[in-house]
Amino acid sequence: MVAEGAAAFHRRCLVVDAHCDTALRLAAGASLASQRPEGHVDLDRLAAGGVDVQVFALWADARERRSGLTVRCLDLLDAVWREMERWSDKLHPILTAADLEEAQASAKIGVLLSIEGGEALEGSLSALRAFYRLGVRAMGLTWNGRNDLADGVGEAATGGGLTSFGRQVVKEMERLGMVVDVSHLAEAGFWHVLEIYPGPVIASHSNARAVCDHPRNLTDRQIRALAGTGGVMGINFCPDFLRAGGGATLDDVVRHIDHIVGLVGPDHVGIGSDYDGIDSTPAGLEDVSRLPALTEALLRRGYGEKAVAAILGGNFARVFRQVLP
Repeated sequence: MVAEGAAAFHRRCLVVDAHCDTALRLAAGASLASQRPEGHVDLDRLAAGGVDVQVFALWADARERRSGLTVRCLDLLDAVWREMERWSDKLHPILTAADLEEAQASAKIGVLLSIEGGEALEGSLSALRAFYRLGVRAMGLTWNGRNDLADGVGEAATGGGLTSFGRQVVKEMERLGMVVDVSHLAEAGFWHVLEIYPGPVIASHSNARAVCDHPRNLTDRQIRALAGTGGVMGINFCPDFLRAGGGATLDDVVRHIDHIVGLVGPDHVGIGSDYDGIDSTPAGLEDVSRLPALTEALLRRGYGEKAVAAILGGNFARVFRQVLP
């Protein structure tokens, strides 16, 4: 049980989770209303976790299909929109910076749509603009493999960064007012993004490589550079990204936060759980309802309330307000 003082403080904070894969379950027929044992996110657990804004990732797995990725992404997008329409009394789409305040004022959970992997564009800037018109406000340029935009971390050995099309996409995202997400992106592409995108950049669900040496995690140099843009990285709860060999706990999440705060201060780290996209979770953070335990752990660690509020959601909210129209 979380101590009442920590739980009350958590309820007063704006809480943002910058990445979940729940759209995959919704497209397969699940509902946010049903609490299934295998799931991590639903309406009751979002409420129990005090989540104010949940980013839903739309991931079309290019390993399963060579074509039809745009349609697959549309299926996922439609599944999330149908839930937002069904539960319009509880959910509020985040399309503009003003929507963040509107969601809070109406005591609804904000939903921000993000594409995970530019494969979904199938080489078309028109597709990017169409997804924007349908409510997508962020995009990760790659998953782990190579696509038309760039190389993912699984292809990092090639040294490949952004393609010419990838650069066009980043510049169009800037024009539209979309958040650029560098999680999964090979390091060369990371540096290319920072060269051409003038605004804050996020790594929605990536950890610190100095704490856990995994290719999905960012180096200290990358973390400093990301912070230099005014950006934020969301701590991923995947045990393999938290601790070598897995078997992670809540304390491992705090270790990554400690490291990042030690490098760049508390204004550039947040939560990017990867719930419903990971096979196992850290002990103590079994699903989104357990987020108040993270608040309690940070307060016990000696973090001040201002820093904890920034980590829980204030940092990501700042980026969203700056980038979104």
